[in-house]
Amino acid sequence: KSYPKDVIYALHVHHGLQAKADEWLLFCEQLAKRYKINFDFRLLHLNTKSNIEAQARQARYEALDAMCAQHQLDHLLLAHHQNDQAETVLLQLLRGAGVAGLAAMPAHKEQIITNQTINQVSKQKTKQAKLQHTIQIWRPLLEQNRKQLEAYAKQQRLNWIEDPSNQDTRYRRNAIRKKILPELEQMQEGAITNLARSAQWLAQAQTLLDLLAKDDAKSITSNHHLKITALQTLKASDPARANNLLRYWLKQQQLGMPSNERLQAWWRDLETLRRDAKLEWSHDGVKIRAWRDTLQIERTNPNTHKANQVNKANPATKQTTGEWIFVPIAQNSTQAGLPEQWLKSATIETRARSGGERLKIKPNTPSKSLKNLYQEAGVPPWQRQIPLLFINDELIAVEGLGVSITHLSTQGKRLWPEWVYSSKS
Repeated sequence: KSYPKDVIYALHVHHGLQAKADEWLLFCEQLAKRYKINFDFRLLHLNTKSNIEAQARQARYEALDAMCAQHQLDHLLLAHHQNDQAETVLLQLLRGAGVAGLAAMPAHKEQIITNQTINQVSKQKTKQAKLQHTIQIWRPLLEQNRKQLEAYAKQQRLNWIEDPSNQDTRYRRNAIRKKILPELEQMQEGAITNLARSAQWLAQAQTLLDLLAKDDAKSITSNHHLKITALQTLKASDPARANNLLRYWLKQQQLGMPSNERLQAWWRDLETLRRDAKLEWSHDGVKIRAWRDTLQIERTNPNTHKANQVNKANPATKQTTGEWIFVPIAQNSTQAGLPEQWLKSATIETRARSGGERLKIKPNTPSKSLKNLYQEAGVPPWQRQIPLLFINDELIAVEGLGVSITHLSTQGKRLWPEWVYSSKS
């Protein structure tokens, strides 16, 4: 498909780690001008005391995601080639990775970018109404090796920059690139091609494993929660299949894969879990808890993971920073609301839950404690710190639970209370 030039962008990430990094930025910007395409960049601020390889990689992808979302770019093309793929396979082997890790880098994948990631890295805030942006990530050069690409570049008289840090064999990937892959090529011609091909077969195997897990999940998951008893039944009959389902569930929540040791520890915890007992695992920046015979994921900080999105079905999972607003109701509407005249002279407060609060949200029923209302709504105990609306020292509304029915009216000018969450953590 042919696209107008005004929607093509060259994106550059300035890591700030090399003395000549500013020159590289200028080189890329001038190249974009030469080809008459748009250009944008991000400057990273990295902590050089931590794992700089992993940190730079994560920050680089977040920066690319943010720029794609800001400019509404639907496709992102990356220049990884066959040698990069072979290096990744060997790195994953050294880590003891499973099928998913050994499949290395996919030639294509779809990625959803949430507002938290966009706002965290972008120069400007996105509109709050747009919760996410979807991009297609492509690696069109995975079938080409480095020698082929260099030969083409020289033939076309192209200019490029070599990062001197690529020569530093203190980094594992560079050591594999400079030492191990050349040795393997000497031992067996085509070793790099074969390693990359193996990644393709493993990617196909992972697709089949995901299809199997998706089928198993139909009877073992509910509302993105795992049913513990059903999961244990599967584990008793087919441990490998149960492990596959558990990993698939984590992947669907865009969480990292647990080590084999951690996975086995989780199974031991589940085997000794008593009814209504508390269970909590910390994993990849989230909490995994057991409640009502299900495993549930709690994201305590909305910026902890870019996959964390607003969950209207369970508002207790959201952050508690924000404010109450009052939305006008159309006069010809039959919807009940709070009388506007009453609110004009009322004292309005936002309070945290302190215990003992009661609210009546249904007609012909008595008021109920918030504890009972939370239980009826299926909100776990650890997600019950929801903002409360007090008017003239009376509890009027609880976000996600309801509004006091005794204070609602269907006559005159009316307003409906809504809690608006801020973008801050």
